[in-house]
Amino acid sequence: QVQLVESGGGLVQAGGSLRLSCAASGGTFSWYAMGWFRQAPGKEREFVAAISRSSSTYYVDSVKGRFTISRDNAENTVYLQMNSLKPEDTAVYYCAADLRGDRFAATMRVPDYDYWGQGTQVTVSS
Repeated sequence: QVQLVESGGGLVQAGGSLRLSCAASGGTFSWYAMGWFRQAPGKEREFVAAISRSSSTYYVDSVKGRFTISRDNAENTVYLQMNSLKPEDTAVYYCAADLRGDRFAATMRVPDYDYWGQGTQVTVSS
């Protein structure tokens, strides 16, 4: 059983930055592709970024150039550095682990992820 715990959310003004962390336990972190998703009130959960086991990265178009996903296998942690935040980035952010994926790719699909964290709120004020 894999446990994921997110941290780092909060309230920030537009143009500001936040760094989210997701600490994993209960498995072999380096074997997992990891993803970040978000869900705003009244909307479906959407893909934000993912990183494969080989550290290939993927982003939704709306965050390219502003967000950076990274992983530290020694610390069993995945990060999401968020810069130039906009009010439309406001959501609960979730990290997720894909235990079955290809070593060199990461999926953007919610159903492909096996474990999820509890989420951390990010609020960007205008």
